[in-house]
Amino acid sequence: MYKVTKYPHGAFSWADNTSTNAVAAKSFYQDLFGWDKIDEPLGGDMFYTMFQRDGEHAAGFAAMMPDMQAQGIPSHWTNYVTVDDVDAMVEPIKANGGTILVEPMDIFDSGRMLLLVDPTGAQLGLWQAKNHIGAGIVNTVGAMCWNELCTNDTDAAKAFYSAILGWEYYGDEHYIHITNQGRNNGGMIKLDNMPPCWMVYFHVADIDAGIRRVQELGGSITVPKHEIPDGGWWSVVADPAGAHFYIMQRTLAEPWIE
Repeated sequence: MYKVTKYPHGAFSWADNTSTNAVAAKSFYQDLFGWDKIDEPLGGDMFYTMFQRDGEHAAGFAAMMPDMQAQGIPSHWTNYVTVDDVDAMVEPIKANGGTILVEPMDIFDSGRMLLLVDPTGAQLGLWQAKNHIGAGIVNTVGAMCWNELCTNDTDAAKAFYSAILGWEYYGDEHYIHITNQGRNNGGMIKLDNMPPCWMVYFHVADIDAGIRRVQELGGSITVPKHEIPDGGWWSVVADPAGAHFYIMQRTLAEPWIE
């Protein structure tokens, strides 16, 4: 089963794209992943797009606000973790060396969110669901299938997220797996040659076809195809506006079992 009706506290549940070139990027993602869309008005000429796959929400998208563009903020994906109470997370975040980037706020009747920066400098969203649980479909073609922290200090990151979300870990110095309430919940990798960030993975049926299509649609390949030790392939790519993300072909994608 790949459809989701509820996420537990501490689980990755959503990702959305903020773009400096909304027209090109929106078309790119719809074509690449076969996504439908629902444009929800935010006021004025602004919209929040719900990308859909098989009738379920798969990811979000919005044009970058002019003031953000004026600051030179690049196009990017934001990853979100479900929590039971967003407001209750503020003090633990601060007490464990994190920073609140956006204070808790209601998003209409969809839910309540905050944005934090962890002690290593990576940004992450926390989401308290109301009418919007996050992605209604995961771990299958055209859906989010993994979330990964790239950071220069995995020890600090592990301590921080364990303290605020209760995450546990396994792995070695090459790759750290995150578990949440007994379920695989993403990974961490130590990288010194890029700013710390959370990255989102989307599942594709064929990695080679996906790489070709990214280029045909005006995107670019940042890291070429690599094999996954336990079966599959991945590549880091960028959309026409420069937002980076992973595409992954897994031989055995883990289903979501509630």
